[in-house]
Amino acid sequence: MNLNKTFLVGRVTKDPEVLSTQSGKKVAKISLATNQFMGKDKPQKTTFHNIVAWGTTADVAEKYVTKGQEIMIEGHIDNRSYKKKDGSNGYISEVVVERLQLISKPKNETQKQESKEVDEELPVIDEEEINMANIPF
Repeated sequence: MNLNKTFLVGRVTKDPEVLSTQSGKKVAKISLATNQFMGKDKPQKTTFHNIVAWGTTADVAEKYVTKGQEIMIEGHIDNRSYKKKDGSNGYISEVVVERLQLISKPKNETQKQESKEVDEELPVIDEEEINMANIPF
């Protein structure tokens, strides 16, 4: 059996960079930092991840994801090569987003205020809309 599945929970290190391909498809590049506990009396290890979100997920990242915010990513690892400006080959590993979940609001005050405005736009699901019989647990 083969499996390529990744779950990451970390903080966004800078605002997402959102671009469009020549065909008009939207892509968001996100830099995510995760910390790994290395043991008692040892410093944590920080790892930086290249995250790529496409289509509607890129739209969500553009609207709601900001620097300092904690998010969860579910996706798969993809490796690709590209030509550098000097003509040499470059290689990069990226996590391609399948699901993105916002966990916390950004840390600094300006972003907290902006996030508060965003919260007002988010839809609210009434409990009546959820049929408890459809939940598998």
